[in-house]
Amino acid sequence: MNDRPTWQKYFMEMAYLASQRSTCLRRHVGAVLVRDNQILSTGYNGSPKNISHCSQTGCLREKLNVPAGEKHELCRGVHAEQNAIIQCSINGATTRNAVLYCTNQPCSICAKLIINAEIKTVYIADTYPDTLAEQMFREAGVEMIRYDRVSGAMTRLT
Repeated sequence: MNDRPTWQKYFMEMAYLASQRSTCLRRHVGAVLVRDNQILSTGYNGSPKNISHCSQTGCLREKLNVPAGEKHELCRGVHAEQNAIIQCSINGATTRNAVLYCTNQPCSICAKLIINAEIKTVYIADTYPDTLAEQMFREAGVEMIRYDRVSGAMTRLT
């Protein structure tokens, strides 16, 4: 009997592991960028380098009572997807035709970065209330697939 995880499970579990490094007080998100089943980079959401974490300053979005999926710019944090793309840039790895595994559906800001980074497929575990991101993925031909962490079932969303 072969108990090896599928590639999707393997990389999604790594995204969950990355999410444990998050410093966000509202949502822990992790991301893994992969090409040809090789990890290019990982990312998690949190404050930029050398900037105080929300655990020290408090959550601006909570203070302003901003609902999920709105006013993304009102946050000290850099999103997990953004950090994974940034790490590729720092390390000189191309994101062209990469696959992104993310614990949550990207927001519309991250969707724009993903599209321009020429990432072609995004696997997510949980949805996020941002229909603009879905519309942009659909229009740009970026495939978004929901991965059920328990069953391993996959559902194409775009």
